[in-house]
Amino acid sequence: MLGIYFSGTGNSRYALETFLNLLDESAKVCSIEDENTAACIKENQELVFAYSVQYSNIPKMLKDFIDQNKELWKDKEVFVIATMGLFSGDGAGILARRLKKYGARITGGLHLKMPDSIADEKALKRPFEKNRELVLAAERKIHKAVQEIQGGKPPREGVRPLYHLAGLFGQRLYFYGKTRHYSDRVKIDPEKCVGCGKCVGLCPMENLELAQGVAKAGNRCTMCYRCINTCPKQAITLLGKRIMEQGTIEKYTKIGGNDQQKI
Repeated sequence: MLGIYFSGTGNSRYALETFLNLLDESAKVCSIEDENTAACIKENQELVFAYSVQYSNIPKMLKDFIDQNKELWKDKEVFVIATMGLFSGDGAGILARRLKKYGARITGGLHLKMPDSIADEKALKRPFEKNRELVLAAERKIHKAVQEIQGGKPPREGVRPLYHLAGLFGQRLYFYGKTRHYSDRVKIDPEKCVGCGKCVGLCPMENLELAQGVAKAGNRCTMCYRCINTCPKQAITLLGKRIMEQGTIEKYTKIGGNDQQKI
């Protein structure tokens, strides 16, 4: 069994690792950013795929990974975990349908509500204790899902027709264009940026670079919010104009934060 994930601030990675620690401790876990992930997929029949929903859709970088490696998914058995800040309707289903198009067999789906990662918008901000409760609730839900799988009845959240309709009419029809292309809206305040280069090293799209001691952004942002949540000077924004609160999964778990966060 192999676990695969794409995670901006660590929610999906944490959910996947928690899930596999209960289901199969021997399972390997890979990010789609790892250069050896495609080879690992070829060698494993059973896959667990975790990702974070964006606007009730799949992040552009993940869509590209699926499509560019379409030959890998034929006859694979895939369980999908979708993490989200709000109810997405068919978070697991949109990825499941894309994989199924390339021959995968979907074995089930799981939706997990997690702390929101959009650091520069006030609307979805929650108190620390509320976010901690979300993580604990997600952990309990993962435990229950694993028990159901072991009992031969895996959960199928997001992969049934009614979920599809909920996702389509709940959000996706209104926000489809948000994830159709990469974004060029990343803004960096040159007065705040100290040129530490942390964002450059963390960006999965190599969309950031240092120029004359200041970070500069290109036009291939996949909106993972990794750089925005980890910038030590809160110099980077995307959807909003200023940072309301930064946070990665370590903030709300027993892991504890550090400068070398695993995303």
